Amino acid sequence: MDIPVHWADQVARKIISEKGDKEKYVCASGITPSGVVHIGNFREIITVELVVRALKKLGKEVRFIYSWDDYDVFRKVPKGMPKPEVLQSYLRKAIVNVPDPFDTEESYARHFEVEVEKAIKQVGVFPEFLYQAQKYKNCEYAKGIKLALQNTSKIKVILDEFRKEPLDENWLPISGYCPECGDDRVEFSNYDGEYNIHMKCTECNKEVDVNIKEAPFIKLPWRVDWPMRWQHEQVDFEPGGKDHSTVGGSFSTGKEIVKEVYSFSAPTYSMYDFVRVKGAGGKISSSLGNVITLNEVLDVYEPAITRYLFAGTRPNTEFAISFDLDVLKIYEDFDKTERIFYDNELESNDKVRAKQKRIYELSCVNEPLKQMPFQPSLRHLTSIVQICENDLEKVKEFFSEELKTEEDVKRLELRANCAINWLSKYAPDDFKFTVQKEVSDTVSLDDKQKQALHKVSILLEGEISDEVWLHERFYEICQELEIPVGEFFKVAYNVLINKDKGPKLASFIITIGKKKVSELYKKV
Repeated sequence: MDIPVHWADQVARKIISEKGDKEKYVCASGITPSGVVHIGNFREIITVELVVRALKKLGKEVRFIYSWDDYDVFRKVPKGMPKPEVLQSYLRKAIVNVPDPFDTEESYARHFEVEVEKAIKQVGVFPEFLYQAQKYKNCEYAKGIKLALQNTSKIKVILDEFRKEPLDENWLPISGYCPECGDDRVEFSNYDGEYNIHMKCTECNKEVDVNIKEAPFIKLPWRVDWPMRWQHEQVDFEPGGKDHSTVGGSFSTGKEIVKEVYSFSAPTYSMYDFVRVKGAGGKISSSLGNVITLNEVLDVYEPAITRYLFAGTRPNTEFAISFDLDVLKIYEDFDKTERIFYDNELESNDKVRAKQKRIYELSCVNEPLKQMPFQPSLRHLTSIVQICENDLEKVKEFFSEELKTEEDVKRLELRANCAINWLSKYAPDDFKFTVQKEVSDTVSLDDKQKQALHKVSILLEGEISDEVWLHERFYEICQELEIPVGEFFKVAYNVLINKDKGPKLASFIITIGKKKVSELYKKV
């Protein structure tokens, strides 16, 4: 059997090989909503979604689950949060019980969950969401907790192998929150071997005898919780970050715990590396406040290109998301991949062509269109939207002859908005301009310079074959009036956009409109 060209298809084959040829597979992902869920976290979601698509292409049914670990402990107030003093008072409580400092949702956890649940729909990701606080409060994991407690000695041996100091002899694989004060600093003792255990809060001294089947305030610690859930949900595939993938990390201990305690084999696993933001040192961190969210990426990259950034990069490869001039190149690269998919651009290497076609297929939010959509160059759009003063109707009017379908219009609107956002937030000053309606008071020209622009004005009143022809006329005017070429272009831009330089002048004038520029140059 040929090796698939794309990593997602390779992982799908690996899952079938390791888990057997089943009709239905479970693919899982999840995160703790302890702060802003950033684009680095999104890498896990999209990695799973791409594998889900690959399994479906092989004719398999897939259950794609995404766990919100909202019953985890709130340990640190991330930088930049509103009402930090209020949040500080909820440290050591369950995240789901922390109030939303933005006052929009019922809890701190839900605030960040809602943001992600809305954003990922835009990129075609639709998992089944599982809320761990709800599951623990409903005592769904009572049997899993009991099995962990009954196998305490086995779990201790597995965990101690990678610890500098062994776990305390009285340690038990259970945690929770005080039913009185909500704090997580609780101790357990007197486990009866079935469902009963004693709990004491070291903060408020509350003591209670707990029946695991009826206690909504207990849970498993992370390293036991993760493998327990693999068995509970029958997970076949779940990736993990670089930090979970080291020797002695939570995956390697989980793999042993799920086998020894829950008689289940660990999911097929893929490690994914960090995502950086170009120009920002180190990995993205919610707690440090240096985060870029999926929504912020979507401000600049249309949904298919956002998917393309991940579909075109192996998960175990670190990469940076750029917001500088690289944005223009990434759009150009995507457009080339799109042309290859629709056979509108030749690629002689069969393997490269097959890989590019598959990358494009996986980048599409929905199924690829039957015909290639309109490809307005983002680089060109940065000029057009500014000439049109960010008026989308004028932008559509400019491209009216090229817009053949409703999808073409949607693509143009999407890209035009991305161009506007990039210009306002990230573009270098060289890219920004405003076409002048009058000659600025700051522009000073001598007689020769005025004559040159008057000659251009007269030229623009006649027929112009193309931008090359117009460009050549500029040089002729400079020769005739004995004006240095650099000086001519400088004054031409000064009058036009009040800057010393700009887009290629001949094509720029044609884009703005001959009449408009002619009238402006007449005024000097």
